[in-house]
Amino acid sequence: MCIGTPVKVIENRDFMAVCEGRNGVVEVNMMLIGPQEEGTWVLNFLGSAREVITEEEAQNIDSALDGLTAIMNGAAEIDVDTYFPSISIDK
Repeated sequence: MCIGTPVKVIENRDFMAVCEGRNGVVEVNMMLIGPQEEGTWVLNFLGSAREVITEEEAQNIDSALDGLTAIMNGAAEIDVDTYFPSISIDK
């Protein structure tokens, strides 16, 4: 399964950027969204930036990915409010 992950641009290089995120430092192709300033958050999917996102969106995506990881590692239950703070669930 391929899932986009948020990364922050730390260095621009023509059509590529050096970015940092949950999987460490990676080179990301920026051709789909164009060059971005250092400090900009982007959604990285298979080595290409697909969209510019806010820092809050990056945090929410990382939190959701943490929840998915917990489930895949066998957690019987997860705290939905903790891992998916941007989702409103009526109780």
